[in-house]
Amino acid sequence: MLVATTNEIEGYKVVKHLGVVRGLTVRSRSVVGNIGAAIQILFGGTISVYTALAEQTRQEAFDLMVRQAEEVGANAVLAMRYDANEIASAVTEVLAYGTAVVVEKTS
Repeated sequence: MLVATTNEIEGYKVVKHLGVVRGLTVRSRSVVGNIGAAIQILFGGTISVYTALAEQTRQEAFDLMVRQAEEVGANAVLAMRYDANEIASAVTEVLAYGTAVVVEKTS
């Protein structure tokens, strides 16, 4: 599966548009994770507990989007983007979305 944040992929042409695909996940931080992060905050620097959570959440949303694209017959996703919102205290949604397409190599 090719995934690009651009509207085109060099060396490929779009032969079919299949519509918007998305992957949505909602995550919360655990009490233990918040305590670990609070300790890291005291010392400054990177908050690895939250960094790992953010990366895992984005990867999950990305994987769900790719799965949906495959289900509709796409071999690429163009104009891929992420969006994130806090929907409640300590609860965040992450959305990965883009346009599912079928592409063919041009050269």
